[in-house]
Amino acid sequence: MGNPNRIPTDGGQSFGHNPFTDLSSDGLPTNAANPPATRPASMEIKVVKKNRGRVDIFRMKAGRGGKTVTVVKNFVGIGLPEKEQLAKAMQRACGSGGTVKDGQIEIQGDKRDEVARILTAANFRPVFAGG
Repeated sequence: MGNPNRIPTDGGQSFGHNPFTDLSSDGLPTNAANPPATRPASMEIKVVKKNRGRVDIFRMKAGRGGKTVTVVKNFVGIGLPEKEQLAKAMQRACGSGGTVKDGQIEIQGDKRDEVARILTAANFRPVFAGG
């Protein structure tokens, strides 16, 4: 009748006692048209935005041919894909180029205020450091 190692998928035999057969559905809603009562205001769930930590925003010129670059560093607990998403959002908001290099985000030009606004929206605590 085929391969003896095969497991039947047609429903086949029962596996014995079903613990759910003795349960009663008394007191449960019968349809979605009658939703259960809403919670009182004292039991409302509050969503708290978690502070994701401090990040430092630097303005740098050294070693860049006299061009100013805004550098964001000291990210804790986020990976490269999220840094790339943040960099892309910063580039769009600033209207300039940028990259993620050595674990830090670099945006072309002195765009510290725009970068700080994006980081605040992402629940980071931006701090202006350096010159």
